[in-house]
Amino acid sequence: MFNPSHAKPLVNTGAGVADLQDVGQRSLMRMVFITTGLTLGVFCVLQFMAGNLLLSALELLVTGLLFWGAWRITGVRRLMPWIYAYLLPTFCFLLYIIVIPGASKTAFVWVYIIPVLSYLLLGRKRGSLLALPFVVGACLLYVYTYPVSLTPEGLIDLGNAIFCGLLLIVFVHLYETRRAAAHQQLQRMARTDALTGVASRGSFQQSLEQSLRESERNQSKLVLVLLDVDHFKAVNDQYGHDAGDQALRHICNSLSKRLRATDTLGRLGGEEFGLLLRNTDRTGAEPLVEALRLQINSTPLAYGEHSIPLSVTLGLAEWPLDGRSLEQLYRTADRRLYRGKEQGRDQLVSRDPSPAIE
Repeated sequence: MFNPSHAKPLVNTGAGVADLQDVGQRSLMRMVFITTGLTLGVFCVLQFMAGNLLLSALELLVTGLLFWGAWRITGVRRLMPWIYAYLLPTFCFLLYIIVIPGASKTAFVWVYIIPVLSYLLLGRKRGSLLALPFVVGACLLYVYTYPVSLTPEGLIDLGNAIFCGLLLIVFVHLYETRRAAAHQQLQRMARTDALTGVASRGSFQQSLEQSLRESERNQSKLVLVLLDVDHFKAVNDQYGHDAGDQALRHICNSLSKRLRATDTLGRLGGEEFGLLLRNTDRTGAEPLVEALRLQINSTPLAYGEHSIPLSVTLGLAEWPLDGRSLEQLYRTADRRLYRGKEQGRDQLVSRDPSPAIE
């Protein structure tokens, strides 16, 4: 039986891979701000020693802004504007130092950081769209500022600069492509139960919490159903664990065929499942859930030469009638599920015999 006392901690961690990625990206941006600020601070001192007071003052101002951004970045609501606010001026500055009168020709090497930062902070698609124009622009500015000698030595220098940049972009693009694919695979694994293909426990909890917030804002109805497969241990004991696994997949397939696109089915553990029915109340959900129960009851699992009868017991709770919090909904649905099992199983319990006291 699902323990509702575990619901809240799971929801807190149920932000899952997406939230972890956001936290990681904020930490990365904080590190980028700090390292860029330290680097620019060093050049600020060097420019001051070289007598470039205006440029030194500008670099000191930007250094201060970067350290302020590092302090603020972890608490901002939207991260993407901060990323572009960092990348665009930085890339423009890297192009500008190529054409500064008296600038060192080696300043061009800073252009190579453009694709690295773009892909690192924006991903493959956005990163390539941002990096390519700046890299091409840097090459054109370099050729304009430092005319290329058509001698073998001059062409070798030009080839070193261009091909090194091109290979860097290719390698970063390939790496980001593989990293994004691996990340998507991890997301699918985190969201999906490996055996049945339905939502994992954490993913289901996350969906439920998000739906509760939306229902709170929109004052829309929501129904939570807890489902337990009857006598599942007997199936494992009599036919083996492979039959038990197939029984769970069979039940999930039967449920998924009848559920709406807006509904969510998740495996909470073992033979326990949860149904999240959005934009409906108890009166509207009862016929659907009862039809699901009857369908499972009437379609036994064909396992080799055996026909294994299956049935489920369900407990239903409606938001906000049966509780406004996630824990209250789970407690109500779990209590009704337990009562259904006490009354002989293979039934839906959606109401209490007397007003529930939470």
